[in-house]
Amino acid sequence: MRSRTLAVLAASTGLALAVTACGANSSSGSGGSGSSGSNTAGSGAKVGVILPETASSARWEGFDHPLLEKALKAKGFDPIIQNAQGDDQKVSQLADQMLSQGVKVLILASTTGDVGAAVEKKAEAQGVPVIDYDRLNAGGSAAYYVSFDNVKVGTLQGQGLADALKGKPAGAQVIEIEGAPTDNNATLFNQGQQQVLKPLYDNGTLKKVNSQFIDKWDNQTGGQVFEQFLTANGGHVDGVLAANDGLAGAVITVLKKNNLNGKVPVTGQDATADGLKAILRGDQYMTVFKPIDKEANAAADLAAALINNSKADADKVANQKVTDPKTKREVASLLLDPQSITKDTVKDVIAAGAVPKGDVCTGDVAPLCASAGIN
Repeated sequence: MRSRTLAVLAASTGLALAVTACGANSSSGSGGSGSSGSNTAGSGAKVGVILPETASSARWEGFDHPLLEKALKAKGFDPIIQNAQGDDQKVSQLADQMLSQGVKVLILASTTGDVGAAVEKKAEAQGVPVIDYDRLNAGGSAAYYVSFDNVKVGTLQGQGLADALKGKPAGAQVIEIEGAPTDNNATLFNQGQQQVLKPLYDNGTLKKVNSQFIDKWDNQTGGQVFEQFLTANGGHVDGVLAANDGLAGAVITVLKKNNLNGKVPVTGQDATADGLKAILRGDQYMTVFKPIDKEANAAADLAAALINNSKADADKVANQKVTDPKTKREVASLLLDPQSITKDTVKDVIAAGAVPKGDVCTGDVAPLCASAGIN
């Protein structure tokens, strides 16, 4: 995959998913990918993991936490996994605690790039390598970066919306509700979206009514901003570009108030249980599935290679490069492939073991699952 220049960078799907989705977004159920051949199995080395929050997306505690714990334990490590709950200061505090506990590697999904870069500087001073997890900390010094092809995520979202609006008269009106401006990934998502949508805006096929990045990916704020845009546009919108399933859920709540749900296609991301339900109901057009087990396994493989001082093993895992937009430093990376999911392919997420059928096919959605081929 080509090197990408990275620019500075989900209503919650609910506590129930965070509790019940252990093992979710796992496409294989395996603990580690095993690509790092000389891992120190049974060494008991401590590996620290800092996750960013729980308010905007169920993925961090429902998917990433259990999958990282499983992958690291499979390598024989002692994982210390904490969540900063959206608090920048807590990211730094957790890092200090983990460094004082003697972690050999720190896997970091920070609240913001600046906070992450500061933590990395501190870890580097203590000789502890850092793996940027899911989000690149622009201006930082992480040894490696593991994520998905986030520009492609945006491209899938933009193409999904364009496909959903085919057949609409010229000038179909679009509102964009984007992620946090401090999250490098949100910038990359937008970059990919605009690769598809800007030419359609420019030639008049679509019309962008308004667009806004939402601080901290806050779903409540996202819903409020969308409602303001919708009201200012006379209550009319033809399609909504929502950056993830949480923001999509907030948008759909507003659409329901205006009897527009099911009539206006909405995009999403993360293939959460609530997002998949909304797709089956017809309230959401698509989401983006990211097999997080592969991301967690790769992070564990890199941790093993770093603890073993095996650059060769690490480079086998992270065999791509991305460019830090602040420092222009090339960062050894692994960018995994995302997948677009619509009503016809919800069954693929469940068949992969990523989200349990029982979390989706309940209540009013049960008969919809049957008609969508989910057996």
